[in-house]
This record gives sequence, C-alpha cells and structure tokens, in this order.
Amino acid sequence: MSKHLFANEKVMKQYLGALLQEDEPQDVALAPVAKLLERVPEVSEESQVKPAQQVEQETAVVEAVQEEAQQDIVEITTVESKELELTKNNTIIKEEAIVEPSLTSAQEEYGESEFQALFFEVAGLTLAVPLKSLGGIHQLGEVTQLFGKPKWFKGVMLNREEKLNVVDTARWVMPEKYTPELEEKLDYQYLITLGDSSWGLLAENLINNITLKPEDIKWRVNGGKRPWLAGVIKEKMCALIDVENLNRLLEQGLDSQEQ
Repeated sequence: MSKHLFANEKVMKQYLGALLQEDEPQDVALAPVAKLLERVPEVSEESQVKPAQQVEQETAVVEAVQEEAQQDIVEITTVESKELELTKNNTIIKEEAIVEPSLTSAQEEYGESEFQALFFEVAGLTLAVPLKSLGGIHQLGEVTQLFGKPKWFKGVMLNREEKLNVVDTARWVMPEKYTPELEEKLDYQYLITLGDSSWGLLAENLINNITLKPEDIKWRVNGGKRPWLAGVIKEKMCALIDVENLNRLLEQGLDSQEQ
C-alpha cells in the first residue's frame, strides 16, 4: 500500500472518529479535519511506478499533511478540554450561587423590627449605635495613659470607681487617614460605652436618636470584611456599629484594618 493511501486512511479515520463525537459541536470538531481531507492528493490506481523526484515531493506533502493533522488534533483536544473545564466551573458557580449568606448577629437582632439608634460624630464621620446595645454616655473626664497599649488606646477613665477603656475612635476606624493635623483638630467631648463592656468610644458631637427600620439599612454580609460594621444606613450614608463584634476586636487589641 502506498504512503498516499496510508495518509488518506489515517485522516479518514480521524474524520470518522470525529463524527462519532455526538456530544461535540460538529462545526468545531470536524472543520479542521475536513480541511485536511481537501489537501490530501488523490491516488490513481494506474500510477504504480513514479520518478524518484515525484515520490520525494509527494512524500513531503504526505508528511506535512500528517504533521498538520497532528497539530489540529491537539488543538481540538485543547478546545474540548477547555470547554469541559468551563462547564465544570460554571457548574460550581451555579452551585455556589444557590448558597445564601447567613445573617450577622446584628441583623438577627435588629433585622425584624424598628429600633432606635444614637447618632454621633467623629472627625466628620457619622456613626450610629443601637440604643439597645448602648452602655451609657459620659462626659469626657481625665484619662490616665497606660504603656504598652495600641496607639488607638487613649487610656483609662474613672467613672464612679469603674475603669473605662477609652478608644480614640478616629484612629481606630480610619488609621490610614489619621494625621497629626487631624489629631490636633479633634475635640472629643463624650465617651460612649458599648453594651456591658468597659470599652468606650470617644465622640465629638452627639447628634440625635433616630428610629430605624430594617429596610433603611444595607446589612453587611456575614463573613465579609469589617465585622465591626453592622451595615450602612442608606439615607444618612453612615455606619451602623455591630457592638458585639466591635467589643471582640477591641479585646483582641485589633483596629479596623487588622481584621
């Protein structure tokens, strides 16, 4: 059997094999092979003996066709692999999309009914604390500094023989914007204690108490960044504090950027 017939037979097998790939789009799987068939020279039964130069030329053509066929098979296999991988990835994405995020503790507590929140201001930033999670509001008194504490820890203030831990709210919430100029302009007047803990946030101004509805808030997704943030109050564009998580971070000595 001549090399030409061998090449035709090999490419034809590849072509028929592609036809059996019913799951693959035929225009993708068959097009490269079909083009190869057009390039394979037809063999005449009468041509048994040919000049050496012609044999060499035709041999080169067959070898070139075989090489191109091999390259196209590799390309087809690569396309199939990519399509299979893409299908798997899409399946995973769809499965993950079905999973609904769990509620944060703050949303579980305040996400079903109206509640009141105290709004206060620090360095031009407005924050809000649910009244139910508010420990108290104190006039800022003398603060005793302690060594070996984070920079945001201002010290301890005595209130009726109770030691309150004083937090520089501006430095804790936005350390990246805390400059000597900002520090000089700060005029803290109040200490707002959090729940039953001894932690307190410094505030420059107390704004007011406002009644909020759950739909007024864009709640933080559980597992996301900034666990101290319960959500954002849409109309006011200010932060609602998750007191439970904020206390936890303060106990660990972490600021808002070290979570």
